[in-house]
Amino acid sequence: MKKIGVFTSGGDSPGMNAAVRAVVRTCIYNNIQPYGIYEGYRGLIEGNIKALESKDVSNIIQRGGTFLRSARCKEFHLVEGRQKAYENILKHNLDGIVAIGGDGTFTGANIFNKEHQIPFIGIPGTIDNDLFGTDYTIGYDTALNTVIEAVDKIRDTASSHNRLFLVEVMGRDAGFIALRSGIGVGAEAILVPETPTYINELIAKLESGTKNHKQSMIVIVAEGDDKGGAYQIAEEVKKHCPNYDTRVTVLGHIQRGGSPSALDRVLASRLGNAAVNALIEGKTNLMVGVVNKEIKFTSFEQAIKHNQTINMDLLKLAEVLSC
Repeated sequence: MKKIGVFTSGGDSPGMNAAVRAVVRTCIYNNIQPYGIYEGYRGLIEGNIKALESKDVSNIIQRGGTFLRSARCKEFHLVEGRQKAYENILKHNLDGIVAIGGDGTFTGANIFNKEHQIPFIGIPGTIDNDLFGTDYTIGYDTALNTVIEAVDKIRDTASSHNRLFLVEVMGRDAGFIALRSGIGVGAEAILVPETPTYINELIAKLESGTKNHKQSMIVIVAEGDDKGGAYQIAEEVKKHCPNYDTRVTVLGHIQRGGSPSALDRVLASRLGNAAVNALIEGKTNLMVGVVNKEIKFTSFEQAIKHNQTINMDLLKLAEVLSC
């Protein structure tokens, strides 16, 4: 390994910059020239590739987003697009690539490796925490803290006015953010894509809260819940409970931004370092993660297909503590 490229792809997540920094500094430590690939797969196709020095990643560990930027790239889905990317890799003499992103990023890397045999190591960077092979993905902890801080403030105003708030959080296919943030804020109900939502059960839970003289009620809704997002569920609640002062808050993309937490900075640093070491050791087509506090490697195919499963014990805990 003489030259290693690094890029960020898909949705941004807090801690991506810390991971890029770790990749660049580990390369330099091992006398390898790091290259930044700007805007993910689009940058590979367009040749937006630049040699990086240590100073290029100074003062970024605390910054959210990704200074390498990210982009969706439909052209990479085509054989012709991937051929352009391959030609640019050869042009810059890259011996391996570190790809930071989620399942879409790793799917692309897996296909590209099989076509062109370029070594890839993936780093899980997504707030959804839905990849198999790691206990936590980069950005998940920061997103949780963002949600909890926001809902704590919503609880203040909800208590002042005896209101019911339905708060929608990110999670199109996975309810990890909803579940843990819901427990963290003491939500009265948590609705996630992994389990069916029954409006009658939700209404019964809310009515129980009213009988227990709760001054406020919070329902956390993952955007991918089977009954729809927070607005759709709020309409159903209003039909059954017209006397409730019901409000909806959609937290949206604030969950992706912000300075990464200490946990995410350390996790990103460990994974960035391990990714470069893996390429040096000749590994390829693997995602690096942390399982039980230890660095572990999982094939791209496993990481993508065997999505992380939700902890049903935590769902039960949330139900017990919401009574």
